[in-house]
Amino acid sequence: MKKDYYEILGIDKSADANTIKKAYRKKAIEFHPDKNPDDKQAEEKFKEAAEAYEVLSDPDKKARYDQYGHAAFDGAGGFGGGSHMNMDDIFSQFGDIFGSAFGGGGGFGGFGGFGGNSGQRRVKGTSLRIKVKLTLEDIANGVEKKIKVKRKVQADGVTYKTCPTCNGAGQVVKIMNTMLGRMQTSAPCDTCHGSGQVMDHKPAGADADGLILQEETVSIKIPAGVADGMQLKVSGKGNEAPGKNSVAGDLLVVIEELEHDTLQREGDNLHYDLYISFAEAALGGSKEIETVTGRVRIKLEEGIQSGKILRLKGKGLPSVNSYGNGDLLVHVNVWTPKKMSKEQKEFFENMLEDENFKPTPSKNDKSFFEKVREMFS
Repeated sequence: MKKDYYEILGIDKSADANTIKKAYRKKAIEFHPDKNPDDKQAEEKFKEAAEAYEVLSDPDKKARYDQYGHAAFDGAGGFGGGSHMNMDDIFSQFGDIFGSAFGGGGGFGGFGGFGGNSGQRRVKGTSLRIKVKLTLEDIANGVEKKIKVKRKVQADGVTYKTCPTCNGAGQVVKIMNTMLGRMQTSAPCDTCHGSGQVMDHKPAGADADGLILQEETVSIKIPAGVADGMQLKVSGKGNEAPGKNSVAGDLLVVIEELEHDTLQREGDNLHYDLYISFAEAALGGSKEIETVTGRVRIKLEEGIQSGKILRLKGKGLPSVNSYGNGDLLVHVNVWTPKKMSKEQKEFFENMLEDENFKPTPSKNDKSFFEKVREMFS
């Protein structure tokens, strides 16, 4: 089971952006590969901290994590806040966090060529966002969707050469004379954006970055229990970026929940309005109703009252956090006929003074407000 992101960084949920950043920098320095060479455990902790920071430093991701936990990102099919990050991703995205703690001149140290003294960084492509419409049945069972996505990819035949501005370093160094003496700073190269490479040959039909638009069918496995507005991520299925060592962006999948004909959702619980006649209410019997997993038959006791709520345990939706299933709440409504024959009217007129037809609620017959309070308790 994955560790809690707040626990990894040693902070609580009320931590602000500055506190989160400081906590990550502390952990990153502690477990940085330069300080812990050939230490696999330290490397894993370094990756864990980066994954936690990637989520908690983003207000939107943080809000979804606070609401849904790891399930907001870790559904089947490769969703993740950062679970598929490698060292290249970490150094390219968060290298500036380390400041000058490793390596001189504002760099972030070297590790197996990920950052290195060259200062090269891997450029990441832009992310794409799509909406996926799901029925309640899809949400109840989990579903795999095949979606056609138009994304930018590197054109066949595109080639790159060493950037003439930074000579492949990925960074440019500036020396300034100040009151305190000469100061040296470095920054990503504006020509190659830090990759150390520029395009040498652009094939026909490619854009200025050597990319072409291509349609691809992407298979998306959506876990059971997702909710409207929840966003999942498919790593590496966004737009590609120019350069030999670039990495593709992500595909962000936004869930759109379709309205059901007879069921209404409330969290993991479902609500169903069941209408029965006077005769059915008086005599009792059974009725077949619809659920997200098929039709079921429920028993109605004799003399059942309008407003009665029947709770079917576990017949709701599964929790996205795998905490079991919600319930199906069946709301019984006794239907009053709007038109009656002469004989029917005479029958009810004769029953007006009948003792069995006079309302005599007992302590077991809860009021409307008690039922509402019980339903939400």
